[in-house]
Amino acid sequence: MASDTTFQSRLGIYAKTTVAGEAVRAFVPPPLPPVPPLNITPHLQDLIEKANRGLGRLDGVARIFPDPELFLYMYIRKEALLSSQIEGTQSSFSDLLLFENEEAAGVPVNDVEEVSHYVAAMNHALERLRGGFPLSLRLIRETHGILLSGGRGADKMPGEFRASQNWIGGSRPGNAAFVPPSPDRVVECMGLLEKFLHDDPVRTPLLIKTALAHVQFETIHPFLDGNGRVGRLLITLLLCADGALAQPLLYLSLYFKTHRDAYYDLLQRVRTEGAWEDWLDFFLTGVIDTTEQATRSAQSIFELFRNDRERVGKIGRASASALRLHQALQEKVILSIPGAAKRLGLSQPTVTASMRHLEQLGIVRERSGRRRNRTYAYDAYLKILEEGAQPIR
Repeated sequence: MASDTTFQSRLGIYAKTTVAGEAVRAFVPPPLPPVPPLNITPHLQDLIEKANRGLGRLDGVARIFPDPELFLYMYIRKEALLSSQIEGTQSSFSDLLLFENEEAAGVPVNDVEEVSHYVAAMNHALERLRGGFPLSLRLIRETHGILLSGGRGADKMPGEFRASQNWIGGSRPGNAAFVPPSPDRVVECMGLLEKFLHDDPVRTPLLIKTALAHVQFETIHPFLDGNGRVGRLLITLLLCADGALAQPLLYLSLYFKTHRDAYYDLLQRVRTEGAWEDWLDFFLTGVIDTTEQATRSAQSIFELFRNDRERVGKIGRASASALRLHQALQEKVILSIPGAAKRLGLSQPTVTASMRHLEQLGIVRERSGRRRNRTYAYDAYLKILEEGAQPIR
């Protein structure tokens, strides 16, 4: 390994620091891009091309929806849920939707609040990018501040780079699996990462840049809490900022969650071995798999909506209010009778009758078990959205 003052090859340096009187070797990553340069083999080049095509298809399939914002609404929530589950939250898609409908009885409120803050953080960052604000350290800090604005982590310096040493694994830095750079190095490391995001010192193809930046961010671990979620959010922001996706439709956290051991192992192997090509193979394969799955899901949702709309339209005079209710369930997959009545401006008896028609058609399922103020879910739609989104037990 290199000395304390110079970088050697891809391996970074270990800088000595003291934490609570204990001597610790904190890892300082070399600046990006890697040296020596990445070996883009024909295999990796093929993956890059397939991943770019997958992003293009995913971006295009959203345009078939009459209301793309509805489609986007659910995809943002799926990525938020999956990324939070990697960190151990136990909330489900249904929990999140019930929480947002202010029907949180029986759901893990702390966990769902974390997911809800992630949704708010992503929306804030995307809105800033659309307004012309650059993807910068300031935006990353703003996003982190919203992510940790309440609940667990709210006392961990939201929106500010850490001023103390953190670590991964173990009970203290001295027996940790990995110790990120000391606090006095964080701003320098993050400044170099910001330059890399803006093609300084060299222009880097977007997917490669995104893959490398994610690892570098996780290695720097610039915040006391929320690093994993912000690092995965950075992937989405980069793809949107550079125009590869018009909307944040890629829930790559599903792939990271499904292959969690390999994900963490490769992050560490980049640090210890400089195994950037292996990480790039994993990352690009994830983009390909996720875009294919997301595209299939989008097409399934579109077909489901169309077929169910046709079935509802055939029930006779009651179809007008039933179709309005069907549209409302596309926007809010879980609705109570009072909530639907308020949303549609209809009486509760009218909504109850319409919901009964949808239930008879097998479109909705009653899920509350209550006699009054019952709650219904658009069952087949919810099952598509929940694919792969079960909590890690």
